[in-house]
Amino acid sequence: MSAFGYGPKTSVSDSQRAEFLDFAKVLVRRAGAATLPYFRADAVVENKLTDGRFDPVTEADKAAETVIRDALGSTYPEHGVFGEEFGYQSGNGLTWVIDPIDGTRAFMSGMLHWGVLLALFDGETPIVGVMYQPYTDELFAGDNQHATFERGGAQRALATSDREDVGQAVLATTGVDWFPAQERTQFDRLRDAVQLCRIGGDCYLFGVAAMGYVHLATDASLNPYDIQALIPIIRGAGGVITTYDGEDPSMGGTVLASANPVLHRRALEVLQG
Repeated sequence: MSAFGYGPKTSVSDSQRAEFLDFAKVLVRRAGAATLPYFRADAVVENKLTDGRFDPVTEADKAAETVIRDALGSTYPEHGVFGEEFGYQSGNGLTWVIDPIDGTRAFMSGMLHWGVLLALFDGETPIVGVMYQPYTDELFAGDNQHATFERGGAQRALATSDREDVGQAVLATTGVDWFPAQERTQFDRLRDAVQLCRIGGDCYLFGVAAMGYVHLATDASLNPYDIQALIPIIRGAGGVITTYDGEDPSMGGTVLASANPVLHRRALEVLQG
């Protein structure tokens, strides 16, 4: 691959997958520790855009991604790396995908809905994913088959809700400003159909969907590093995640995560009209 994207699938054994997931959990905790000195500490915020729009980055983003890249270079130098702040480096077909702080707007505002994201992509799909909120010490992890939540030294399995009625569902999204026109119309249709819609959350709203409290989670204009870590968590907890047209969400775009297959099918029907 000359740039990050789909490539030949790289086979990974069950024992390797478990090893990679354990490593990712340790690594996001280490990266999370690097962010905390900047949180609620008047960290300098830069705008990555020059066209009048706002896409913030802080020293915390850069520090966390550096921690992850350094550890990956020492432990798995043959693997590729794709991160939001420092770009893509090709490898042997397995690629670690990093969002050092997903929710930088929340981070810079002193709010809690942000986290460190790390996934391992096999050329076809993310096979492990972790999300860590260091201030609250909450870690969400998954491998597409199972998902877990850790806090305060305790661990439990994650399971999505069995709610199947769109009209009784809780829907969450980070915000509506990033939806392209067609997808915004589709989102409005879904918002009108659900029982409750909550705005705000970034990666965290997908975590609470894996917990079962949110039944539909959606975001738009996503990059691969915004979503890949969350896919194995949602799927591992029993949920379904696709784009609005039912396709693979690994490369981002506008995605919908649902608590179960029946709810997902019904929500896609609402989106399509």
